[in-house]
Amino acid sequence: MLVYSKYIKRGLDIVLSLAAIVILSVPMFIVIIITHIDSDGSAIFVQLRSGLHRKPFSILKFRSMSIQMHPATPTSSMEDVVLTKWQSWMRKNSVDELPQLFNILRGDMSLVGPRPVLCEETDLLDERDRYGANDVKPGLTGWAQINGRDELDYHTKARLDGEYANNISFLFDMRCLLSTFDKVIKKHNIKH
Repeated sequence: MLVYSKYIKRGLDIVLSLAAIVILSVPMFIVIIITHIDSDGSAIFVQLRSGLHRKPFSILKFRSMSIQMHPATPTSSMEDVVLTKWQSWMRKNSVDELPQLFNILRGDMSLVGPRPVLCEETDLLDERDRYGANDVKPGLTGWAQINGRDELDYHTKARLDGEYANNISFLFDMRCLLSTFDKVIKKHNIKH
């Protein structure tokens, strides 16, 4: 569905991300205040991630780990990381991802697409190249996210991301979004 992926998808990203920002503005402000009270450092965390065609962009997140942690630490390497109760709650409920609504509005990301990974995760990015998954905008959620998320090895993630990239449609996006709400509520496949 070329018309959808080229034109309609971006329009939906703008409308839905803007609506979500307006609806969630007060809760996001509360998250900022609690994060400042909970631990040192800025409430907003900016990190370089790989975007469309592997072009780096600055992703926005609520800071959900210590300021002493190296900013290029992937989730898969966080086994022994000690988080505050608040940080752990944010991660388990995916609250730390909400500032990415601004990345979507800005055009760096889409609501649905392969999750943007660290530029240093070259094994995953190279594998995604094989499947064409780097040729679409990264997303707040995606096909790999709802089919295993943090539990998947990079080969499986890349394959699932490629399946999405090669089959983009309105119905596929709606399926990913609706499944995401279910996964977040049930906290499936989330590390830390």
